[in-house]
Amino acid sequence: MRTNNAIVDDQGLMNNFAIEPKVYVDEQGNRTGFTPYAELLNGRLAMIGFISLIVLEVLTGHGVLGVLRSL
Repeated sequence: MRTNNAIVDDQGLMNNFAIEPKVYVDEQGNRTGFTPYAELLNGRLAMIGFISLIVLEVLTGHGVLGVLRSL
């Protein structure tokens, strides 16, 4: 038997169960993990770092360890 959207058993006790929300996956805005955006950013930062090391070596005549040793 139903009373006001509640189920009443044969002893007159009410069982009020929560209504489960609809489950969905949010596909928009996911920027974590191995996404194309993350891979592009990682590649660009690697290129900037590599070029910076080459410029450092050309300007000082030493590599990174040589520059750190002279400090």
